[in-house]
Amino acid sequence: MALFLSLAVSLALTLALELAFALVWRVERRDMPAVVLANVLTNPAVVLCHHIAAWYIPGLLTAVTLALELGAVTAEGLIYAHRSQISRPWAFALGANAVSFLTGLML
Repeated sequence: MALFLSLAVSLALTLALELAFALVWRVERRDMPAVVLANVLTNPAVVLCHHIAAWYIPGLLTAVTLALELGAVTAEGLIYAHRSQISRPWAFALGANAVSFLTGLML
C-alpha cells in the first residue's frame, strides 16, 4: 500500500508542478493534455524503477536516478516535439523535469 501511495502522490505533485511550469512557459491550453499524457506515461515508471533500485541496488541509486530522469526527459521531449505545438519542446521537457525533480529533493 505504501508503494501505491508513493506512486499516486508523486504523480499528483508532478502534474501540479509541471502544469504550473507549462503556464509559466506559456503553453497553450490545447497542448496541456500532452503535458498530462507525457507525465502519466513517464512518472509512474520512473518512480517504480527508482524504488526498485533503492531496494536492490542502493549503491547505484544516483546513477540509476540520473538514467531514469534522462529517459523521462527524452520520452517527454519526443511527445512534446511530435504531439504538441510547445515552443522548444526539448528545453521545456528538461526545465519541467528539473523543477519537478528539484522540488522532490527539497521535500
